[in-house]
Amino acid sequence: MSTLSRLRRAFRSPEKVNNEQPNENTINGQKKLHSVENGNEKPHSESHPQPVGFWHPDLRQVRNRAFAKWITTTAFLMAFIIAVLSIYWGVMFDVEQRLDHLSVYVVDFDGVAPYDTTPFVGPTITKLVQQTLSSGMPTLGWDIRSAAEFNNDPLQVRQAVYDFHTWAAIIINPNATALLYSAVANGNASYDPLGACQLVFQDARDDTNWYDFMLPIISPFMTQAQSMVGKEWARMVMQNASDPATLTNIQAVPQAINPAIGFSEFNLRPFFPYTGIPAVSIGLIYLIIISFFSFSFYLPIHMQYLKPENHPPLKFPQLILSRWTATIFAYVFLSLAYSFISLAFQINFSDTNPITSTTQVTEIEYGNPISYGHGTFLVYWMLNFFGMIALGLACENMAMIVGMPWMGLFLIFWVITNVSTAFYDIEIAPSFYRWGYAWPLHSIVEGSRSILFGLHSRIGLDFGILVAWGAVNTAFFPVCCYFQRWKQQKDVHEYWPMD
Repeated sequence: MSTLSRLRRAFRSPEKVNNEQPNENTINGQKKLHSVENGNEKPHSESHPQPVGFWHPDLRQVRNRAFAKWITTTAFLMAFIIAVLSIYWGVMFDVEQRLDHLSVYVVDFDGVAPYDTTPFVGPTITKLVQQTLSSGMPTLGWDIRSAAEFNNDPLQVRQAVYDFHTWAAIIINPNATALLYSAVANGNASYDPLGACQLVFQDARDDTNWYDFMLPIISPFMTQAQSMVGKEWARMVMQNASDPATLTNIQAVPQAINPAIGFSEFNLRPFFPYTGIPAVSIGLIYLIIISFFSFSFYLPIHMQYLKPENHPPLKFPQLILSRWTATIFAYVFLSLAYSFISLAFQINFSDTNPITSTTQVTEIEYGNPISYGHGTFLVYWMLNFFGMIALGLACENMAMIVGMPWMGLFLIFWVITNVSTAFYDIEIAPSFYRWGYAWPLHSIVEGSRSILFGLHSRIGLDFGILVAWGAVNTAFFPVCCYFQRWKQQKDVHEYWPMD
């Protein structure tokens, strides 16, 4: 085509230009016979169907199938949501009726030798406990214990709190009444009401239990106890108020009249630092999630051995062994990375607290009171490692059995059941949740608290449960691998077939 012709075409309308082009169905001005007539080619509309509207008659069967599957899927998901999420909601259902499972010792040492003064502080407080129990209102498991059970030694009561025999203890000191009499009789200005009683607890054991359920009940109880003792003591003192010497002494020691007594609080193992909250609670959810998603990342790597592309396929039993070994080694490094996060945010893993006694309060200035000295981080890492094996191999096996998208539902179930029994105290949960003691995350949380906060250790039991989970899942691992291969060979549909 000449340059002049190109210029003319440039200024013509598109319709005129198109009319000048030869018809695609003509050759040299003659119509081209369509290949359909010869049976060599399908019509364009048949090989590439044109899109139609949603209500087109040809889509009726597809619409019916899709609608039926949508109804079935939605109904199933609704049932799943109700069933599984009810496990999480139910753990705290009617919890106020089970608060008595949280025991609080009340031990009256008042009047114990060598103090032979007739006691009234201890009996007044124990009387208040009896009134509280007989009131019929939901309350804690107040348990009045004799001083003789602890060899008349208040430190043994503290030891009972540390050893998880009770959640807290109220101790009426041996000299509670004697010090009151002495203060008024001698005008002892150094008298401290807080020396009369003790409240012993350790919120690092379960800070949720302590601050949400126990302290809101114990705090008013102590206030009421102060009021009852104060009224009775004021009445007794006023009977002798006519004595000028007594009045002089009262003026010198007003705290001996009001408030008369108080409660010294001893938090044996405080929950500190607060960056430890993720390490023993929400952060552990991600340990499950990491274990779950590692399956999707590593499976394509292992499947290369079965694709005969420029190499023979690997024997399937050896593939199983290779895959299991690689998964365990992956958990070693993934759990190490997870453990490094707590170290990076300055949770103490190396400095031993100056207070090592189990009956004394640790000093938070030195950070959390670790349990294993310089080996604490190693123990913490190993706990997370075996925890990842327990949590992760279960995910691996279920992924091979149920496939997608059902694996997502298992992840929800796995997270809900573990969180419900690990982040909330099973003691105050309905009896249905007793299986939670055997669930992996419960042992990880308990072990982590013991390692990081120097609590009473059940680390052997915790590791034992995690190892048992790993052993059982390892035993099922080959079975699940063969089942997955069988599904692939039989082309088993794990979800709605696209028919």
